[in-house]
Amino acid sequence: MSVPKLFLIDAHALCYRSFFAIKGLSTSKGQATNAVYGFINTLNKILREHKPECMAVCFDSKGKTQRQALYADYKIQRPKMPDELISQIGLIKDVVAAYRLPVLEADGFEADDIIATVARSRRRDEMDVVIVSDDKDMFQLVDDGVAIYNSRKERLIGPADVQELIGVGPEYIGDYIGLAGDSVDNIPGVSGIGGVTARDLISRHGHLEQIFENLNGIKSASVRQKLETQKEQAFLCRRLAQLEERVPLELNPEDLKVREPDYQRLFALFSELEFKRFADDAARHLEPPEEAGGPVLEPLTDVKALAGEIVRAKRFGFICEESEGVVDCAIAAGGEKVFSVSPEQIKGLKAVFADKNILKITHNLKDGLKILKRLGCSWDGEVFDVMLAGYLVSPGKSAPDISSLAWEYLKIVVPATAGAAQKAGYMERLLGPLREQLNAKDLLKLFADIEIPLTFVLSHMEGVGVRLNGGLLADLSRETGKKIDGLERRIYDMAGEEFNLNSPKQLGHILFEKLKLPAVKKTKTGFSTDEGVLTKLAGNHALPGAILEYRQLAKLKSTYIDALPQLVNPRTGRVHATFDQTGTETGRLSSHDPNLQNIPIRTELGRDIRRAFIPSDDRHEIVAADYSQIELRILAHLSGDENLRQAFFEDRDIHRFTSALMFDVAEENVTPEMRNAAKRVNFGIIYGMSAFGLAKDLDVPQDQAQDFIDRYFLRYPGVKKFMDDSVKRCEKDGYVVTLLNRRRYIPEIQSPNQAVRQFAQRQAINTPVQGSAADLMKLAMIRVDRALRERKLESEMMITVHDELVFDALSSETADLVELIRVNMEQALELTVPVKVAVKRGPNWLEAEEIAASAPSRGKR
Repeated sequence: MSVPKLFLIDAHALCYRSFFAIKGLSTSKGQATNAVYGFINTLNKILREHKPECMAVCFDSKGKTQRQALYADYKIQRPKMPDELISQIGLIKDVVAAYRLPVLEADGFEADDIIATVARSRRRDEMDVVIVSDDKDMFQLVDDGVAIYNSRKERLIGPADVQELIGVGPEYIGDYIGLAGDSVDNIPGVSGIGGVTARDLISRHGHLEQIFENLNGIKSASVRQKLETQKEQAFLCRRLAQLEERVPLELNPEDLKVREPDYQRLFALFSELEFKRFADDAARHLEPPEEAGGPVLEPLTDVKALAGEIVRAKRFGFICEESEGVVDCAIAAGGEKVFSVSPEQIKGLKAVFADKNILKITHNLKDGLKILKRLGCSWDGEVFDVMLAGYLVSPGKSAPDISSLAWEYLKIVVPATAGAAQKAGYMERLLGPLREQLNAKDLLKLFADIEIPLTFVLSHMEGVGVRLNGGLLADLSRETGKKIDGLERRIYDMAGEEFNLNSPKQLGHILFEKLKLPAVKKTKTGFSTDEGVLTKLAGNHALPGAILEYRQLAKLKSTYIDALPQLVNPRTGRVHATFDQTGTETGRLSSHDPNLQNIPIRTELGRDIRRAFIPSDDRHEIVAADYSQIELRILAHLSGDENLRQAFFEDRDIHRFTSALMFDVAEENVTPEMRNAAKRVNFGIIYGMSAFGLAKDLDVPQDQAQDFIDRYFLRYPGVKKFMDDSVKRCEKDGYVVTLLNRRRYIPEIQSPNQAVRQFAQRQAINTPVQGSAADLMKLAMIRVDRALRERKLESEMMITVHDELVFDALSSETADLVELIRVNMEQALELTVPVKVAVKRGPNWLEAEEIAASAPSRGKR
């Protein structure tokens, strides 16, 4: 019979390590969760990989411990536990309870003592023990049946490892600390005796008793004197280090056995903590929703009868999904029955989708639209997308899937792996609470007038796609490959040897050990070789600059030049990006496969990639429309600053105008350096840039950067007031709003952590500006799309990137299209400053040339 294995977790040590190892993790309500997340990760790993038969989680006492009573300075140097960690300890205990693991703690004792007590008692019961801790105090417990598990290094430490790591065996750890001390716990040891001397004394004489019995045998008079004068302290320090093995615990051995977790409770906790992956894992162990009182799945045998029932109810829920070419559709009517519907049966329900008097309730309307369009269904009437509603209500959370929505609003567990039939039954039940939330937060208009109509626009755009010049990309790939090969040879010549250019460790060796360049920033694994470090070092040596160029070329080649052709749909011959409405908290759209937002334009090669985006055929051309400095114009509107508004009314070069004000010179006397500084401040202000950030950006002293900012605010006092007011409103309300009332919750603005709080303040300033620009672009897209349909133009909108729209324009329609674009983009939202759109036309996205415009839309003065 095998020996049972018991894992004892030093909870506080693991909590601290997780807290400092994982940065910036919190829920949308502002609850810090980094320590909880790290703790769960480690716990799951132990349970999964080591499969312990028994386990306990041990916590320190809240009150004064026996060691503090013995020695007042014990651990006195340690800072108070951070408030953000304190707030997570209770959550961690809740998680442990949901795993049905015992929590062990005792007044006056540390977790170390509890672990020592349990470990020794279980060893007497012939149970192998593994202690999860990074604390070397624990090494004294190690023997043939007790090991230490270092979760950070994923290493088991036995007696031989202790000897190798410390230089003494486990039985001498207390003596070693008594002599050498332990700075972590503020145990002084014998002053003047370090680790080397302590190891030598122990190897020659043994425990402290033998060392002091043989003082005359110690050759060094200095060491002998230190020991003689500090004997009492040595024994005190050993006592502080030695673990107590007789902590009074009421412990039933049966309680230590690992049992099946309470998955319902875990799912609830993980959902509240917004740990989606953990929640999904827990949900897989729960009964499917139809067995838990959910809607009943029935076979659909009479399509006409279902259509009639839907018409009478004037609403229905539906889900249409596709995975690897397989379409999965389901419809729920009346809230009690769910029908799995085949593509052929969907065709028989065309009338209910086209009936403007019937409300359709779904999740992820955009993808469903594409499927239904292929099946010949057209749309009319009101539609409610619970995913978009959930996003608007809580934009700080990840894209709301059915599982998270059902739990949050219905307290029902729906596994993430559920099919369409399992999900569809919850559409109507989610409608009420989500509509209520939208109404309570004044978001119904944004939902109905912007997000829902935009879904139809985006679905169509994804279907249109964009054509690529494959030959050009193939040429770019070959040319870039040659440049990369040449750069590699140059770098090896400069380094004097070949090495892995993608290995930070090997690059660090070349830069800092071989070439003796100054180390700028240190990481946990060595010296940093990130972009900022290499940029600084480029002035000292040619190699860092070459590495930067190599990285840039390699990234462009792998991410775009070689990847884009792989994304071409063989059926359409085009790339069909996916546009995400729920990917950002500010309301900005994002995209993937490919990420069009990140197609670069600042480098020559990056611009060449844009050349590969071409019209659909020879009858078409590319037309691109870009809002001019829209975020600065919105800043002028929101702040009401007269100087900033004047610049836009007079259609001035805003950066030259700002520079003239900042430096008190005539605009014609503004130098390129002065204009650049003003430009950085103009755009930096929108993002709440500090003097430190501006100094780094401009490569000037911080006091000079602060002077630039002070000058800016002196000339634009309305902007300063807007920024201060935005922060104050956010501190009061917990959220900020855009021009169209989109909310972003920023609970971190109340964080006791200064860095976190300052970042939140920058978000409070930026979001009303960037979010309003995003709202404006969405409104413009809806208007432009509607105008295209009304005018029955063949030209298609196919790409949206930040403040730009790109069209596949029928050349004979370009003049009409340009007029349509200008009117609908410039007049989408009335601001108190003019809105200006630059429109270009050309054979590809890069080489489009600007079309002269009439006067821009005039805002209200």
